Amino acid sequence: MAVHAGIGLRGACRRCPVYPLDLRLVTYQRVIDARFLVSVLCTGILSFSGVLVETALNVAFPSLMEQFGIETSTVQWVTTGYLLVLAIVLPVSSYLKRSFATRHLFVASTVLFIAGTVLCAVTPVFAGLLVGRMLQGLGTGMALPLMFSIVLEQAPFNRMGMMMGAASAITALAPAVGPSVGGLVIERWGWRMIFVILVPLLLLSLIAGVWAIRQVGATTRERFDVWGWLVLAGGFVALLRGLSASSERGWGSPEVLGGILLFVLLMGVFAMRSRRIPDPLIRVSVFSHPAFVLALAGIMLTQFGILALGYLLPNVGQEVLGASAFQAGCILLPGCVLGVIFAPLSGGILDRFGASRPIVLGSGAIVVSLTLMLVVQRQGGSVAAYMAAYVLFAGGQGLCVPTGMTHAYGHVPEDSRNDSNAVVNTLQQLAGDSGTAVVASIVSAAQRLPMPRADSTNIGAGTALIVLAGVAAAAMVCFLASLVWSARRGDRR
Repeated sequence: MAVHAGIGLRGACRRCPVYPLDLRLVTYQRVIDARFLVSVLCTGILSFSGVLVETALNVAFPSLMEQFGIETSTVQWVTTGYLLVLAIVLPVSSYLKRSFATRHLFVASTVLFIAGTVLCAVTPVFAGLLVGRMLQGLGTGMALPLMFSIVLEQAPFNRMGMMMGAASAITALAPAVGPSVGGLVIERWGWRMIFVILVPLLLLSLIAGVWAIRQVGATTRERFDVWGWLVLAGGFVALLRGLSASSERGWGSPEVLGGILLFVLLMGVFAMRSRRIPDPLIRVSVFSHPAFVLALAGIMLTQFGILALGYLLPNVGQEVLGASAFQAGCILLPGCVLGVIFAPLSGGILDRFGASRPIVLGSGAIVVSLTLMLVVQRQGGSVAAYMAAYVLFAGGQGLCVPTGMTHAYGHVPEDSRNDSNAVVNTLQQLAGDSGTAVVASIVSAAQRLPMPRADSTNIGAGTALIVLAGVAAAAMVCFLASLVWSARRGDRR
C-alpha cells in the first residue's frame, strides 16, 4: 500500500500504532515493491556476511594458530580488530547518510568488504588476514545502519514493524549458521574457504543493489567533526582494549579499569562537544526522549546476553559435555532459526496491535529460558537440553529485539532518525562485545580453580548464567518502563 504526504495522511496516521504524526509527514511514496525488497536484502547480505565470518572464525582459531605460528592472544585480534573498526565506523553512519547518496555508500561498503574478503582468502601472512578483517569491518560498519535506514525511510508505516523484523532476521541468521557451517567448512576444505564462498554472493549483491537502491531525500554537505570522531574513537578503543584484557588480568586490573574509566570520560567530552557545535557527528538530543532511552537500554542488555550466550554455550558443549566443534556449534542452530522466523512475525503483531505484546512476551521468554539453562547446568546438562532452552531464548529474542527497535525509533523525531539509527547500532555492538568479555572473564577465572577443566568450566558457566539472568531481568524492566512511559503519553507504539 502506498502512502502519500498531504492532508489525507492525517487520518491514516492516527490509526497507525507505530509512529507519531510528525514522523509520517513525508514527501515521497512509501511502497513495498521489488526495488525496496532487493535494497533491504542487498544491504542485509553485507551485514549477514560480517557476522557470519565473525562467528565462523571462532571455530577456526586453532587452525589459524597452527598455520601462522601465533598464540591465542594474537589470533584473537582477528575478531578484536574487526570489532574495533566496526565500532569506530558505526557512529559516522549518521554523517555519511546525511552527506552522501545511499547508492554510493552501498557501493563503497560492498567494495571494501569484497576487497577485505579476497585479501583474507589469499594472504600468506597473519598481518594480511588482520588487514582484510579490518576492511570487512569498514564495509559492515557502513552497511548495517544503511539497511535499517532504508526501512525507516521507505517502508509503509502500517508495515514498518514487519519490515524492521525482516531486516533484523537477515543479520540474525548469521549466528545460526556461522559456528556450524564454519566447523563443517574448516574440517573439509580449510579456513580460507569461509572467505572464498562469500565472494560470488557479494558480487551478486553489488550488482543487484546498484539497480535497486534509490535515493529518498536530499543530501546536505556538512563539516565532518574530526575532533568529535577522534574523541569517540578513542573512547571505543579504550573500552575494547580494557574488555579484551579482562579475561587474562581480571576486572580489577589497572588496564581494565583504566580503559572503562577513559571510555566514560571521553563519552562525556563527546556529549558536551556535540551540544556546542552546529554540525555534530551524532545529535545527542536523541537521548532527551525517555521512551527511546529506556527501549535502547532494553535492547543493549538483551544484546549483551545474545552474544554472551553465543560464546558460552558452544564452549560448554566442547569443554563440559565433550561435543565436537560442529556439534557444539549446532546448539545454537534451531534457536537461531526460530528467532529468524519470529522476527518478522513480531513486526506483524506490532503493526496490528502495538509493541506491548511482542516485547513483554519476548523479554519474559528470555528470562524464563536463562532460568531453565541454570537448572540444566546444575543437573549436569546435555547438548539437547541446552539446545531446547536456547530455542526459547532465541524465540524471545526474535519477538522483543526488532519490535523494541521499531518502538524506540518511533519516539524520535524524523530529523534525528539517522542519529538514532547510528546510536542504536553502535551501542548494540558495544553491548554485545561487553557481554562476550564479561562471560569470558567469568569462565576464565573459574578455569583457574584446582580441579578438572570440565568441572571448573561448568562452575564458570553457572556463574555466568546467573549474571545473564539478572541482565535479562533488567532488560525486561527497561522495556516495560518504556512501554509505560509511552502509554502515559497516549501512544500505542
